[in-house]
Amino acid sequence: MRLIATAARGLALADGTGRVFDPVARCWTAAAAAAGGTEVSDERALAWLQRESGHPFRPPIAVVGPREASAAQVATARQVGELLGGTGFVVLCGGRQGVMEAVCAGVAAAGGISVGLLPDEHWDAANRFVTIPIATGIGVARNAIIARAAGCLVAIGGGYGTHSEMAFALQFGRPVLALLDAPDIAGAMRVAGLEALAAALLRAVTGLPPADVTR
Repeated sequence: MRLIATAARGLALADGTGRVFDPVARCWTAAAAAAGGTEVSDERALAWLQRESGHPFRPPIAVVGPREASAAQVATARQVGELLGGTGFVVLCGGRQGVMEAVCAGVAAAGGISVGLLPDEHWDAANRFVTIPIATGIGVARNAIIARAAGCLVAIGGGYGTHSEMAFALQFGRPVLALLDAPDIAGAMRVAGLEALAAALLRAVTGLPPADVTR
């Protein structure tokens, strides 16, 4: 991806085929001036879209995973939270412990916003890093709401609950990105590492077709 200067939009995000991204219409259009510019990382492109374009991707990115998480899952979730919070995405999760607490901690460290959609009746069941706790009182049925509300879903490890959230998201037509030992579900894209995750997220939120990001 490149950031280029255009007469109409100022800075714009360009791909390698002579197109620029229109953040208002959320589509790619051909542009005669889509040459030159500065090559940027996928993470930088995401930050430009969310913080500088004036028209960020507004649906939250859901991050799901087990409450009883492994050390690797916790570490990865925190890094994912830092990536999402640092680039300007709102993060949606189940608001409890394990992967959910770790991703919220990462978001908080990056100065971002997390929303915890709790299965409980009381907001104070949320982990201490959640920015906005929402007590639903509907138990695991909130899994479907997380999947429906998300613009994209990232799964880090997980068991039956994570499996259900991934399946719901796919049923609702949401991109699903799987990290570490997340369940293998047809339609989910398995990614390896933060660089690959940033690439997959950029393609998801700008409407580009999926690429091979399993590196």
